[in-house]
Amino acid sequence: MLKGKTVLLAVTGSIAAYKIAYLASALKKLDADVHVLMTENATNFINPITFETLTGNKCLVDTFDRNFEFSVEHVSLAKKADVVMIAPASANVIGKIAHGIADDMLTTTIMACRCRKIVSPAMNTNMYENPIVQDNLKILEKYGYEVIAPAEGYLACGDTGAGKMPEPQLLLEYILREISCEKDMKGLKVLVTAGPTQEPIDPVRFITNHSTGKMGYAIAEVCMRRGAEVTLVSGPTAVQKPEFVNFVPVTTAKEMFEEVTSRADEQDIIIKAAAVADYRPKNVSSEKVKKKDGELSMEMERTDDILAYLGSHRRQGQFLCGFSMETENVLENSREKLKKKNLDMIAANSLKTEGAGFGGDTNVITIITEDKEVSLELMTKEEAASKLLDQILASRT
Repeated sequence: MLKGKTVLLAVTGSIAAYKIAYLASALKKLDADVHVLMTENATNFINPITFETLTGNKCLVDTFDRNFEFSVEHVSLAKKADVVMIAPASANVIGKIAHGIADDMLTTTIMACRCRKIVSPAMNTNMYENPIVQDNLKILEKYGYEVIAPAEGYLACGDTGAGKMPEPQLLLEYILREISCEKDMKGLKVLVTAGPTQEPIDPVRFITNHSTGKMGYAIAEVCMRRGAEVTLVSGPTAVQKPEFVNFVPVTTAKEMFEEVTSRADEQDIIIKAAAVADYRPKNVSSEKVKKKDGELSMEMERTDDILAYLGSHRRQGQFLCGFSMETENVLENSREKLKKKNLDMIAANSLKTEGAGFGGDTNVITIITEDKEVSLELMTKEEAASKLLDQILASRT
């Protein structure tokens, strides 16, 4: 995912420094070229050899170290970098960078970088809330640095409050948002629906389906990484929600319909990946649920057809994409839905195809428009999401 990308990790003197080993390892697994810079104080918390082992690159601490090929190393690294993350960022280093002080390898390299710079403060709560530190963070933001708000909780010093460095996974998400994809969707507003709905029968039971939401979440995440402003309307799932999206949780088909239709006019692209329950009990109450010979009996009604509504109320220039899960006549049934619901595109797949369908991490889809069909091989849902978005962008031009 990050092949050809160079990431600089700048580690300062904080107990949280050990967490950056996990981040360096995760970036390396994604094929990034990872370089670690450390202050002298940081080496008291984690040994540079750890980072050298994980990244395969020399960990730089001393500006005047002669143990590398002749070059002005801080300038050389600064030119290569696609993103810099300063984590953990101590109050001392934040203050230095904010005021243009470059007196070691870490600060001189950061000063020479023109790429995006992300700062993750980590310190005692009282230090973090000190007005001077807050002013320095505002100065960094003024100059284009992105500042990650620290987490709150129990700190190493024994205090409880703001100042914890976020977990490595969240730091990784900030880096992925910045460099994992070209920003070819910047300026676009995209609404994605995902997951199942739950239609209550009584206070205990409900009707639902096997959708896990993984495909819709993958689409939302890839849209975000490609620069779109994303709204994700999701039924109940166990999937970790993507960062940096407007997340709207719903439970029933009616709630999803209301949330989607109330936002529809603002959207450039709408992708309905949710598997909404087709039916719900009519006039639900415990009195309406009858039992006959041990079997439940209730009157049912159809839920609102979100795609049909969007297709008949779309604004000019809006792109609509749906999903079609079939067990037979996949292409024929999907083409019929495409036309009947006035869609621009439909992604069809079959429950009978190995590797496709609900629950798994892979999918096999055929992308259908009025004049073409594009069949994708078995791939991860994230890869399928990226291919789907490529087709949507090509169809919009």
